[in-house]
Amino acid sequence: MTEAAPPPAAEVRVGSPTEARNPRSRDLDLLPTRELLRLINEEDSTVAPAVGGVLDAMATAVDLAVRALRTGRRVHYFGAGTSGRLAVLDAVELVPTYDAPGEWFCAHLAGGRAAMWRAVEDAEDDELAGARQAAACLHEGDLAVGVTASGRTPYVLSALRAARRLGARAVLVAGDPTAAARTEVDVFIGVETGPEVVTGSTRMKAATAQKLVLNAFSTAVMVRLGRVYSNFMIGMVATNAKLRGRMISILVEATGQPEEVCRSFLADAGGDLRLALVWLLSDASREDARHALDQSGQRVRDALTLLAASHAE
Repeated sequence: MTEAAPPPAAEVRVGSPTEARNPRSRDLDLLPTRELLRLINEEDSTVAPAVGGVLDAMATAVDLAVRALRTGRRVHYFGAGTSGRLAVLDAVELVPTYDAPGEWFCAHLAGGRAAMWRAVEDAEDDELAGARQAAACLHEGDLAVGVTASGRTPYVLSALRAARRLGARAVLVAGDPTAAARTEVDVFIGVETGPEVVTGSTRMKAATAQKLVLNAFSTAVMVRLGRVYSNFMIGMVATNAKLRGRMISILVEATGQPEEVCRSFLADAGGDLRLALVWLLSDASREDARHALDQSGQRVRDALTLLAASHAE
């Protein structure tokens, strides 16, 4: 007895575009290695333009995050699996990169810390866990950002619903622009990355899109909060020789002063790059530069404006 042929791909119903079969990668397992890599790269090249199509929604999310942080509130990420791991990575990197206070960004991963290294069975389907975690840590005025390839992960959606009940704003980042939950949040960022090269493997294009969205989102928040001067990361924590060298390079590039002068000022500033930068650029005293930074909330441009105004009087 012969087996029945599987239905054509067009007849197979899927719950999300990210679960659909990609017609361009049929017979993937028969391709030579170089051709296999070319196909993956070709599919990857469609991700950045897809993210470019949601910049308006991303800008709204950035403004909400800035507003929350400026009023003493927090930004919370909620995700499961690859999406959650990317959210954790984004939150963790903001402290050493921008000297962001550790409480500003908090990432919640379905299944807890163990899920960073090993999949936790059914964690993403645990609605109760998402709602409980949101209720335990969110407050009115916070921002909750849910990250999910399908746009329908129960853990994430229940957390976002709980967030709104608590008076927090909610953002959903999804790989399905038509996700039903788009009407349940304040900002919906639906990136159309289409079917994966390996059917349903959302660690590929969907995850790349999420990484791009999170990178741009958190970087823009740091820029808006004055953690960047020009295009220099002036709030970084120099925890190794490479970063200490980067501090000197930033001072040389930003001020036009010789390296030995920059080294001396940075040392006299106690390794505080922002203080050394304002001190060098303003010709003010170290004490005046420090006072201006304190008055401006450690924002270099605002500190320089304050010093320039005081000199003009």
